[in-house]
Amino acid sequence: MRRERVAARGRIARVAAALTAEPQSTMAWDQGAKGEERVGARLDRLREHGVGILHDRKIPGRGNIDHLAVTTGGVWVIDTKRYKGRPALKVEGGLLRPRTEHLTVGGRDRDKLVAGVQSQVDHVRRALGDVPVTGALCFVTAEWPLIGGAFVARGIQVLPPRQLVKTITRSPAGPVDVAATMHLLDRHFRPA
Repeated sequence: MRRERVAARGRIARVAAALTAEPQSTMAWDQGAKGEERVGARLDRLREHGVGILHDRKIPGRGNIDHLAVTTGGVWVIDTKRYKGRPALKVEGGLLRPRTEHLTVGGRDRDKLVAGVQSQVDHVRRALGDVPVTGALCFVTAEWPLIGGAFVARGIQVLPPRQLVKTITRSPAGPVDVAATMHLLDRHFRPA
């Protein structure tokens, strides 16, 4: 994963990094990578149940997909985040105004995260055609309640790691050929 690429840069780069103060963006990136590794380890255990797993895949042009999980019921596009605070769905409007849904974490607007996963889902749908694709935002260090807490924001599942794994394994079976879909995903989304 990302940490391995940093380690592979060589001794001089690691020494230079050790002697200079890390910018905040580097520390945030490192924290995000740790969250991805934790979720990745949980997802890897699903291979025993016939789930295909791909990690850290490039989106043509820019960006990456943290994790892809392939079941006979479809594909899960998973974006891992390390945010403090409680994720919540804020709903506005309804009777007289159009209903709108907003993701907040710790009271702060995080709609861009939902839009990011929606974009990733769109890329995967274009690559796969008729295969069902579900997007998920997995918050690793958020303040989740002991029971429940997961919700759907504008079509994207928002949940903690333990519920992500349960939701994937309990999703209905379908006609998706896991091996063929994995091959197609690997061809369209190369390792980052």
